[in-house]
Amino acid sequence: MTDPDSWPTGWGDPPAVAPALDDVRAAARRLSGKVERTRPARFNDRILLKDETVQPTGSFKVRGVLNWALSLSDEARRRGFSTFSAGNTALALGYAAGMLGTSCRSLLPDYAPRVKVAALEAAGVETVLVPFSDMARWLFSAGWKAEPWTFLHPWTEPLMIAGHGTIGLELAEDLPGVRAVYVPVGGGALIAGVAGAIKALRPETRVVAVQAESYPALERSLALGRPAWVEPIETICDGVAVPFVTDQMFPLLRSSVDRVVMVSEAGARQAVRRLWQEAGVKAEGAGALALAAALADDEPGPAVCLVTGRNIEPELHEKIAGS
Repeated sequence: MTDPDSWPTGWGDPPAVAPALDDVRAAARRLSGKVERTRPARFNDRILLKDETVQPTGSFKVRGVLNWALSLSDEARRRGFSTFSAGNTALALGYAAGMLGTSCRSLLPDYAPRVKVAALEAAGVETVLVPFSDMARWLFSAGWKAEPWTFLHPWTEPLMIAGHGTIGLELAEDLPGVRAVYVPVGGGALIAGVAGAIKALRPETRVVAVQAESYPALERSLALGRPAWVEPIETICDGVAVPFVTDQMFPLLRSSVDRVVMVSEAGARQAVRRLWQEAGVKAEGAGALALAAALADDEPGPAVCLVTGRNIEPELHEKIAGS
């Protein structure tokens, strides 16, 4: 992909909005007994981990996806579900489809990790692998509007953002003295939900966005004051490998984030290794980003790192962490 500034950054829909606290609380009631309520666990004297790898599909995504799916009408469910994903959203949507007895399909970039593709196929999800540039064209032309499925937008859907907000709600309840929360950023729905909930209850808490140095789209967008693209490069952090910020998400992200911390590939690998060796937590590259940022940062504690997913190629994890 060349000249990323020539690419579009929106498709005409209105901006995404922060979830109301009542909507996050409604999501928590809807998800009760269906997802794990994860508790902060101490990593060191300053840092705690909120481990979302224990969720049914191995990532936090099931919170937002199930909140959306359980809110749909019977007719919307019968049409089957569709999304686009780096893998974890599609896994969560397949899980929801199985729970509700409907079908599911997802577009994925053709470089998606084999472990995620295999899990999707095993779950009966129709998995459509396409070059990333083709997926981007489909996204920015709002291609889902011409398709028959009930579509879940993984970033801008309000019920998705509210479902992710249950993480912030839990943190405010379980750790009222939390000073900072480190949140990996891809498309932005997770940090928007977490920030919306925790700022409503603990406005003094700082929300730190974490990006891989290989995909610094939010950092660049904030510096420019507008949504922007970056040139994608190879990374082990496939779960946040989004080379743009959209028009729809930019205002919400700008208001949600206190600061951005960048993590190198070496830093992400070190965090994957330390999570396994010191905490017994298996994390993918994107899932370890928050810890990598906190270890290199100076935000005062207690600071919570969201460990967002575990779906990493077994061979890659063994190479990095010695598992």
